[in-house]
Amino acid sequence: MKEITAIIRMDMVNKTKEALLKLAVPSMTAIKVMGRGKKKIAYELFQNAFDDNGELPPILAEQLSEVHRLMPKRMIILDVEDKDVEGIVKAIIDVNQNGNPGNGKIFVTTVNDIIRIRTGETGIEAV
Repeated sequence: MKEITAIIRMDMVNKTKEALLKLAVPSMTAIKVMGRGKKKIAYELFQNAFDDNGELPPILAEQLSEVHRLMPKRMIILDVEDKDVEGIVKAIIDVNQNGNPGNGKIFVTTVNDIIRIRTGETGIEAV
């Protein structure tokens, strides 16, 4: 079994759920999360932008702080059979990829076991 964790834009949640329903994905967990990518600022570009008081113009300062702001995202977690991973990952990418930074990330990890607390079922039957 595998666990697929996808972190996507908030506005893509419904489209992603629709795509997963078409694949008959039985269940999922969705969590609101905050995060940002690894985009960095070249501060030397702003060296000459400081005014006589050593401050940045307000609009420029706001833009710089926006780069480091944590953005709301949605984390979707799916536990699936190994044979289904490729199709599910492809569906998530197809829906969320638009070529711009911030489309998200997908992590695929191995799951040793799953146990349904109510019944004691294990493995894929517990999903």
